[in-house]
Amino acid sequence: MKKIYMEEALKEANKALKIDEVPIGAIIVRDNVIIGRGHNLKESLNDPTMHAEIIAIKDACKNLGTWRLTDCDMYVTIEPCVMCAGAIYQARIKNLIIGSPDEKAGGVISLYNILFDERLNHQVKVYLGIMKMECSNLMKSFFSELRKRK
Repeated sequence: MKKIYMEEALKEANKALKIDEVPIGAIIVRDNVIIGRGHNLKESLNDPTMHAEIIAIKDACKNLGTWRLTDCDMYVTIEPCVMCAGAIYQARIKNLIIGSPDEKAGGVISLYNILFDERLNHQVKVYLGIMKMECSNLMKSFFSELRKRK
């Protein structure tokens, strides 16, 4: 797992932060090339499905011309929710690299373990903790500022 790719995911998270979205970013890599990028746009587009992971998957699928991302790795700053974990499974992502867990809404390791269900016909390898503090601190500062404004 490469730190440089999590740094790219953090750049995406910062794009979300600049437009007052929850600062989560995701990228998809194949053969050491970034083929998909995404950051949260749920508030901006008034669409609950516009999470960083979904946007990155759509971008990668468009760039490859297929929905199967079997040889791809996803780097995401914060643990995916249940919806995004399902999309990662459906896209057949090979490796999922998570910066920091999400104790309140995580669908992979915290609240639910969707990608570890052996009944599923595709298994995603999950790695946790690359740039954990940077990813976690970005979220904490965002929500701290949000509480101050309210």
